[in-house]
Amino acid sequence: MDMATETETRIPDRRTQGRKMIQRLLSERRDMLVLFCRVAGLGPFSDRKTHTELLQAFCQILVDYVSAAHFSLYQRIVEGHERRLDVLALADEIYGRIEACTETAIWFNDKYDRLREEAVATDLHADLSVLGEALATRIELEDRLITATA
Repeated sequence: MDMATETETRIPDRRTQGRKMIQRLLSERRDMLVLFCRVAGLGPFSDRKTHTELLQAFCQILVDYVSAAHFSLYQRIVEGHERRLDVLALADEIYGRIEACTETAIWFNDKYDRLREEAVATDLHADLSVLGEALATRIELEDRLITATA
C-alpha cells in the first residue's frame, strides 16, 4: 500500500470513530435529559423510594454524560489529535465555560448521589434549576464544537 492510500484509509477511519464518539455523547445526553425531566417532575410528597431510585439513576447518567463528553470531544483535542485550527480556536474559547458546567454537574451528583432526605425536600428544585441552566449552556457549547468537528 502506498503512502497516499494509507493516509486516505486512516482519515475515514478516524472520522468514523469520531462520529461514533459523538453519537455516544448524544445518546448519553438524550438519556440524561429524559431523566432530568422525570426528576424535575417529582413532587414533594412522592414516594421516598421513587425519589431515591430516580435520583440515583439520574446522577449516574449525569456522570456518564459528562464523562462521554470528556472522552469523546475534549480529550482528543487536549491530546493534540485535532489539527484543524478553527476547531482548536473554538475549543480554546469555550473550554473554560464547559468546565464550569462540569463542576456544577459534579456538585449536583455529589449532593444527591448519597441521598439526604432533607436536601430533597428543601433543595431539589432550586438545585435542578441551577443544574438545568448549566446543562443548557453546556449543550449549546458542545453543539458548537460538534458542528465544528463535523
